[in-house]
Amino acid sequence: MAGNVKKIVLAYSGGLDTSIILKWLQEKYKADVVAFVADVGQGEETEPARLKAIKTGASAVYVEDLQEEFARDFVFPAMQANAIYEGCYLLGTSVARPLIAKKQIEILRQEKADAVSHGATGKGNDQVRFELTYMALEPNVKIIAPWREWDLNSRTALIDYAEKHGIEVPVTKAKPYSSDRNLLHISFEGGILEDPWSEAPEDMFLLTVDPRKAPDQPAYVEVEFEQGTPVAVNGERLSPAALLAKLNTIAGAHGVGRVDLVENRFVGMKSRGVYETPGGTVLYTAHRGVESLTMDREVMLMRDQMSPKIAQLIYNGFWYSPEMALMMDFVRKTQENVTGTARVRLYKGNCMLVGRKAPKSLYDEKITTFEEDAGAYQQSDAGAFIRLNALRLRVRKNAGL
Repeated sequence: MAGNVKKIVLAYSGGLDTSIILKWLQEKYKADVVAFVADVGQGEETEPARLKAIKTGASAVYVEDLQEEFARDFVFPAMQANAIYEGCYLLGTSVARPLIAKKQIEILRQEKADAVSHGATGKGNDQVRFELTYMALEPNVKIIAPWREWDLNSRTALIDYAEKHGIEVPVTKAKPYSSDRNLLHISFEGGILEDPWSEAPEDMFLLTVDPRKAPDQPAYVEVEFEQGTPVAVNGERLSPAALLAKLNTIAGAHGVGRVDLVENRFVGMKSRGVYETPGGTVLYTAHRGVESLTMDREVMLMRDQMSPKIAQLIYNGFWYSPEMALMMDFVRKTQENVTGTARVRLYKGNCMLVGRKAPKSLYDEKITTFEEDAGAYQQSDAGAFIRLNALRLRVRKNAGL
């Protein structure tokens, strides 16, 4: 079977796993390996990755800047859906995988390659996310998943392999956790984090300062939305990627966006992950604030009932599924009037909504006020309203039930 594979497109980051996989694929399949480096916001890491792929023997290297597409077409729609996995995780890794896999399939077609490959382990979620996308877009594609084939069954074995082949890797046996970074977040897992009782070491964090050492004065940030899409920060209109990057800087300086979570992986096990999502935390909070003024109660309820399912679909890798497309059509419809501005206060790791305004607000102070409402609301109407809603409860009790 290996002899039928002449060219492989590898999703390559230059990290521990994919650095070794590039060399392993060459040895195992005697094939050309095309490295695809997706720039989804890891910034300066892409050029070293390109050079490293060439040094390791890649026949070609593609580096594509996907930051604007990532923010516009993946991060913002997930935010509009209020997609939060298990109440904590803003899906930073999960939401990037379908974009990377989609571009990988495009390169496969362009290069007329025989197979695609990735560095996800056989225990993780990413293998599912990559491969479900591959098969949704190219149903008969050949997929090579080294972690499910080779005998390098631990991080330590990988480091030994790298040393044997002269491959530089950004991980040591003394500090063996791995990380994944993009414009939305950075994640950490494995190694010293595998004990869920142990606190994550402070020197691990990259995007956020220790909240205990954050400034003693809060920062106020205003985020403007048009039809559910963030378009400006503090009055400055920015592209999607630039807007998210700016919020990362502002919120990270105040220690906002840290999450330490034991989550349920799709493959069935629990795992511990530590995440930094500063800008995303601000966006979700601000977006909800504008929605509170502009979304109808029942529409919001229906969207919110879908939110956990949408989060699960993203986490499990079903971005390109028919049910996801159907629900996101609904989400887009709910956002038509979500235009306005939210103000949040950042302080010592906290992001608190403190103000919101919208040109088409459903909030009517004349009705809501506890002062004289000039007949805008008839309080006496509430009695009949309550009695009608209580009717079935009264009947049930009178029947002895």
